[in-house]
Amino acid sequence: MEIRTLPLTLKSLRAELRWAVEAAQGKKAAGVTVLNLAGLGAFTDAFLLCTGFSSRQVQAIAEEIEQELSRHGCEPRHREGYNAGEWVLLDYGFFVVHVFAERARLYYDLERLWRSAPRISLPDFDSAGAAGA
Repeated sequence: MEIRTLPLTLKSLRAELRWAVEAAQGKKAAGVTVLNLAGLGAFTDAFLLCTGFSSRQVQAIAEEIEQELSRHGCEPRHREGYNAGEWVLLDYGFFVVHVFAERARLYYDLERLWRSAPRISLPDFDSAGAAGA
């Protein structure tokens, strides 16, 4: 049986997930990607994946996402990995945020693991705040 899904776009995402994407981008996260896991037998509907280039940046991205969602009354059900700063996980129920250090993202390669999931890969931003090529 083939699973049909609507095209995945940033505008089609639930507001909470859009706020998390925007918060990650605000802290210059790289490789911001949303995987739509709905209908794929996953424990959640979506993953937000992004990369920071130092443990401090990984922590700052995770903090910004938590603060932005908290402003809207959304608190994570579970969080882990913050102190190590290599892979921070924030579980919001219907979506899970994964903020990786570069090596950890390459090692765990969740995009490959969930390769059948529809996805949005957002462009990185350069130092002037413009979308990269």
